Amino acid sequence: MSATESAYANQRVLGADPFVTGGISEEAMVTVVLPYVKTARQGILRLGQIIQEHGTSEANGILFADQDEVWYMEVGSGHYWVAQRIPDDAYAVVANQLAIQEIDFEDPDNFLFAPGIQEFVAQNHLNPHPNGFNFRQIFGTQTLSDEIYSTPRVWYGQKMFNPEISQDPMSEELPFIRKASRLLDLKDATDFLSSHYQGTEYDPVGQGSSTQKHKFRPISLAKTQEAHVLQIRPNLPPAIAGIQWLAMGVAAQSVFVPIYPGASDVHPAYKIGQEEYQPDSAYWIYKHVGVLADAHYHEFMPLVKEVQEKLNIYYRYEVHASDIQALKLEGQDLTNFLTEKNITWQAKGIEAYQQLSHKLITLATDKSPLNFKTDANL
Repeated sequence: MSATESAYANQRVLGADPFVTGGISEEAMVTVVLPYVKTARQGILRLGQIIQEHGTSEANGILFADQDEVWYMEVGSGHYWVAQRIPDDAYAVVANQLAIQEIDFEDPDNFLFAPGIQEFVAQNHLNPHPNGFNFRQIFGTQTLSDEIYSTPRVWYGQKMFNPEISQDPMSEELPFIRKASRLLDLKDATDFLSSHYQGTEYDPVGQGSSTQKHKFRPISLAKTQEAHVLQIRPNLPPAIAGIQWLAMGVAAQSVFVPIYPGASDVHPAYKIGQEEYQPDSAYWIYKHVGVLADAHYHEFMPLVKEVQEKLNIYYRYEVHASDIQALKLEGQDLTNFLTEKNITWQAKGIEAYQQLSHKLITLATDKSPLNFKTDANL
C-alpha cells in the first residue's frame, strides 16, 4: 500500500459532499488499513468503508498491490471514491490530480466504488456528459495549474514508455491506463522517477529557452526528499517477494538502494536527519552530492552517473544472489540475513557517495572565481 498521491476535487462536487474536518487523512491510512487486510481488494474495501462512515479530509490516490493484482483507488469528495484494477500488461502514470476515467459499474473484476455514487452524481447533476461516468471529469479539476504542475509529468512518463505516441503535455485527456510498447523493467520505473524532461525543451538543464526550461514542474526536482519503487516479485515466497528501492534526496542525483522489508533494522545513518545539514545522515550524504553537482552541473554530473551505474550493477547482482541464499532460510535466521544485507547495501551506497563528495569538493577548488594563473612569460 502506497499512500498517498495528493489530489484535488472540484467545487461542484465539494458543494454537494464537502471534505470532513476530522475525517481520515493520508497520514493515518496505512496504519488503519494495511495491518488488517491480506489482499489489495480487501485494502480498498476497508479504506472505502472507513471513508463512507467517517469521511475524509482530503482528495487522495492510493495504490494497493499484492502478488496477484494491482489496484489504484481515488477519493474524490468527503465520502465518495472509486478504484480500478491496473491490467497485468499495462501501466498507469499518476500525478497530483484525479486520474481514473470511465467507470464500468457492471465489471466488479476491474472496478470498485462507493455505494450510491451513481445516485449521488445524478441527484446533484454533477456529470458534465449525458452518457458514461468519467470520474476524472466529474470529480476532478481541469485547470491551468493541472496543466503546468501535473499533466506534463504524466505526458513524460507515457512518452518514455510509449515513445511512438504523440501527445500534448498540457492535455487533460491523457489516458489513465496504457500498454507500453515494450516489456517494462525496474530500471524503467527508476529512470522515470529520476527524470526531468530530458530530451525535450522543458528540461531545466537542457537546451530550451528560459521560458521553456521552467514551464513545467519536473518529476525529479531539488525539493525531492526521497523517491521509491515498491516491487513485488510474484515468483518468490512472501517473506522475500517484496523489495523497496529507496533513493534519498533527489533521485536524478541519488541511487535506488534495495531494502528487504522483512529485516529488523537499518543502517544508523537512515535513523537520523533534520532540516539542517547533518554529515552523518543518509539523506544529507546523498543530498550533499546533489548540491555539489548543481554548482557545475554539466561537468560534474557525468561523475555522478558513473557512480550511479556502478552501484546499480552491484545492487542488481546482490539482490539476485541474496534471493538464492534467502530461499534456504526461515524464521529468525532469515530475518537476521535480510537485516545484514540491508545494512551492507546501505553502507555501500553511503561510502560511495561520501567518496564522490570528496572528489567533487576537490575538483570544485579549481572553479573559484578568485583563482589566478601567472603568465608564463613573467
